[in-house]
Amino acid sequence: MKKITINDLMKWKQEGRKFASVTAYDASFAQLFESQEMPVLLVGDSLGMVLQGENDTLPVTVEDIAYHTKAVRKGSPNALLMADMPFMSYATPEQACQEAAKLMRAGANMVKIEGGGWLADTITMLTERSVPVCAHLGLTPQAVNIFGGYKVQGREQDQAEKMLNDALALQQAGAQIVVLECVPAALAETITKVLDIPVIGIGAGNQTDGQILVMHDMFGISANYMPKFSKNFLVETGDMRQAVAKYIADVASGEFPGLAHTIA
Repeated sequence: MKKITINDLMKWKQEGRKFASVTAYDASFAQLFESQEMPVLLVGDSLGMVLQGENDTLPVTVEDIAYHTKAVRKGSPNALLMADMPFMSYATPEQACQEAAKLMRAGANMVKIEGGGWLADTITMLTERSVPVCAHLGLTPQAVNIFGGYKVQGREQDQAEKMLNDALALQQAGAQIVVLECVPAALAETITKVLDIPVIGIGAGNQTDGQILVMHDMFGISANYMPKFSKNFLVETGDMRQAVAKYIADVASGEFPGLAHTIA
């Protein structure tokens, strides 16, 4: 697989070519994903739940993410690799720069941060200092205690308008990708069309530019529960490599996510 950059994702958006992405946490699975030409990998703070057995992502540290980022980079030298900035690691723009540097040194091509328009100054400071940023809107798992659980975001008109305005503000601040999690498909489609940068969805319908799944959900081996918007591709294929290939193909064709995996 050739080296994937943000320029490739921008070109694919302009061409209407949908792309898949997946979380990864170690060298072996990263190598498997690269062998199937998975273009984008994320070292997610979801590792707190799927690897460490926590109830949420809040206990995950920058050191945890850096450790797994280094491992994934070794397994996949060519995918565009994003790394989550964990809870309270970007409370101020200055802190964000210090902590993001650790993840970039570990091998990340980009960091991902959760939050709305209030992050504009942080994103600007990071990008000015050569740290590319993916912004995460909608259901932001680090805010689980604010939301009172893992709930769909953006169903109310005022929420939808705020999310659209936040997305535009974060793009203006320098974000190069936006992830939308657990938002109604119609809202995700609107944001995707309005933004110039690629939009990756998870539980956001099939009109976004890309899709992402937690690898444990894609293989049907999550310890806690299977989100409605996820799909077990392994049960259909019986082989991990074929499961990955089918996921990539189904995203490209628009078959996944289907209506059964879409939030209205």
